[in-house]
Amino acid sequence: MSALAYLGLGANLGDAKLTLEQALEDLSREAGVLSCEHAHFYGSAPIEATGPDFVNTVAKIHTSLTPLALLAVIQSIEMRYGRQRTHHNAPRTLDLDLLWFEGVSLTSPQLSLPHPRMHLRAFVLKPLSELDSTLQLPQGDVMALLAQCKDQTVWQL
Repeated sequence: MSALAYLGLGANLGDAKLTLEQALEDLSREAGVLSCEHAHFYGSAPIEATGPDFVNTVAKIHTSLTPLALLAVIQSIEMRYGRQRTHHNAPRTLDLDLLWFEGVSLTSPQLSLPHPRMHLRAFVLKPLSELDSTLQLPQGDVMALLAQCKDQTVWQL
């Protein structure tokens, strides 16, 4: 049995695009990840933070893992790439977020699903719309939410 999930990937330290490419390869090889595809890579300026521009994408996976088990997998991948959580919105070598998990609505200290701010971020919604332009989030459909973020600039790399 498998479930569909969407993951946000971002980085703004080092060779960010290469890091995302390698992290996607690592993710696709993880036990319990049955398939993995991703949208184009996009650039975006940091939001509520300083540092270099980000490279972002969204991955669509089918998984046999539970949401918390998948969270453990992506946190392990972040650690392999030197992720440090020095302060809120700090620049990062790799950031992986579990955005949405089929059939799951969850709020816990470890994980909130769907991701509580994804509907406010063009750098998430633009690549997500490539993978599923009809996805419905609690706040509305992806394309309408993206239109509401028109003041945020993202560019395809």
